[in-house]
Amino acid sequence: MNTIPTASVDLTAAHRLENTVQPYDWGSHHHIQGLLGRPRDGRPAAELWLGAHPSAPSRVSNGSTLADLVAAAPVEVLGRRVADRFGPRLPYLLKVLAAERALSLQVHPRPHQARAGYHRENRAGLPARAPHRSFHDTEHKPEMLVALTPFEGLAGFRSPRAVLELLDGLDGGLVGRLRDALVGTRSSAGLRAAMELLVAARDGATCADDVAATVASVRARARSGSPSDRADATVLQLADEHPGDPGAVASLLLNRVSLEPGEAMFIPAGEVHAYLSGLGVEIMAASDNVLRAGLTTKHVDAGALLECAAFAPRPPVRPDTVVAGTESLVTSYRAPVSEFALMTADVDPAEPVALAPDGPRIVLVLDGAVRLLTATGEVELRRGESCLVPDAAGPVSADGSAHLVCAWVP
Repeated sequence: MNTIPTASVDLTAAHRLENTVQPYDWGSHHHIQGLLGRPRDGRPAAELWLGAHPSAPSRVSNGSTLADLVAAAPVEVLGRRVADRFGPRLPYLLKVLAAERALSLQVHPRPHQARAGYHRENRAGLPARAPHRSFHDTEHKPEMLVALTPFEGLAGFRSPRAVLELLDGLDGGLVGRLRDALVGTRSSAGLRAAMELLVAARDGATCADDVAATVASVRARARSGSPSDRADATVLQLADEHPGDPGAVASLLLNRVSLEPGEAMFIPAGEVHAYLSGLGVEIMAASDNVLRAGLTTKHVDAGALLECAAFAPRPPVRPDTVVAGTESLVTSYRAPVSEFALMTADVDPAEPVALAPDGPRIVLVLDGAVRLLTATGEVELRRGESCLVPDAAGPVSADGSAHLVCAWVP
């Protein structure tokens, strides 16, 4: 790592960030472009990364990466509290996620699974950026998403009884095997057996025909206006986007989630999920470990997904939310993890907003303009601009007229 001397950077001041846009094929053609004030060029922009993850670290104003800055002065940037807990690294990664179509059916590992998988692939000689690599670091990846537009997703397993109701009357040999698995064991073991059948079906000679038969029966049921129309619509969307992929059928096993702007969901490590559409701010432990089982052109590692997934049926998890303010409106989102928390603020000129008091804070302006004030100075940010406020800068407040997000370590 090419670290920088601490004397070359004022660590008591906020630092503007330059961030990477990830052009994944499922991304929106206008949301992130509009946020950043960039022209539409026909290419997707799926994620804007703000953080220090080595895959795409943000850069500070002198051209060094945020990872360099943390390595050179961990206590000044992170604060003693955060540095003692997590070592010399920024423990979270902030993203703007813009999905025009569905992301992969995926899961993220728990800490011990991430370490074991990463070292296993290292011993096997897989290069760090190999496209067929599953574990890119040693960290777990719980994540939380706050919707900026209406947002749709899948998260966590339905009860076996609910799944059997959705499978009732559908055609296809794969669906028949799923029914048998769930009727025989109406528990998390039955859901695991059903998921194993679905991920194994990808390699079967009759997979495309099986999926086509099921989709045709779902389409017929949807035309009849059945009570399962929302689940059926999900299958049809995914089948249109990924023809022949059994992940479309797998959606019947999972809870459908709809978020309105300002609503949030938490995805713990081990939870099978897929985002379907919408714009949101996502914060997670600083990891890029994604284990995929379908609905993707990327590497599928069904074995690792089954090893790391949790199959207990439960509803999607909503984080703790606290709303404060009179003229300005501040919403704090807390998930049951120690790496991250998120604050959104609609800042009104009549009421400056105090942001997180210490630690490494990343602020992104989603709309409007704001001045961030610290004891030693200020920085002005407009729509699409962001900055790091190091711990050494002390308390920070926002003044202006803007909608912003602030990531921090609780």
